[in-house]
Amino acid sequence: MNGYSDRINHALAFAAKHHDIQVRKGTRNPYVTQPANIAVILTSYRQDVDTVVAGVLHDVIDDCVRGGWTREMLSDRISDKFGEGVLDTVISVIPRKFDDDGNEFDKEERRGDFLSRLAQASEQARWVCAADQVHNGSAILADLHRTVDADSVWSRFSLGRDGTIRAYRSVYDRLSEVGFIAPILDELREVVVALERFHHPPISAQ
Repeated sequence: MNGYSDRINHALAFAAKHHDIQVRKGTRNPYVTQPANIAVILTSYRQDVDTVVAGVLHDVIDDCVRGGWTREMLSDRISDKFGEGVLDTVISVIPRKFDDDGNEFDKEERRGDFLSRLAQASEQARWVCAADQVHNGSAILADLHRTVDADSVWSRFSLGRDGTIRAYRSVYDRLSEVGFIAPILDELREVVVALERFHHPPISAQ
């Protein structure tokens, strides 16, 4: 993909509208910097426009249910504006809160279900997932390098340091297991290894 894309510009405007009052966890940075960075990552790997658009919109349905918007309304809006294919990719990278029978997942079940679904996910969805992990993990590393108090970074995450790092490792391992061999996986592996090694004892196995 080369040059300007009105669809990506439209997606960024849509994401900015719905993430308008949100900030990145533990920072004052506007949340929309995250989807914008995912667009940069996906574009740098020459992904097609629909994959980049899905990357920009990947958190809208899960994070922007407020102000009169429901998940169904947001899904319909994305489908109408950007197409059913983009919506399918976005939905594929959202961890589900309920199983097929309507039973609510606990935190571990939700994570396991997400990892399981990567086996059926499209190549585009796996790219978006990988780009999301690369950006978020890299942002954590950047914050760790900027502070003398690593705990102030890890305390932002409900899983804590060990659980957060294991979560990144589990996504990398799962993408590898399901046969995703895209070059971005090498970058994700580097991010995961850097997190595991950063100024701390090794993570104990479970």
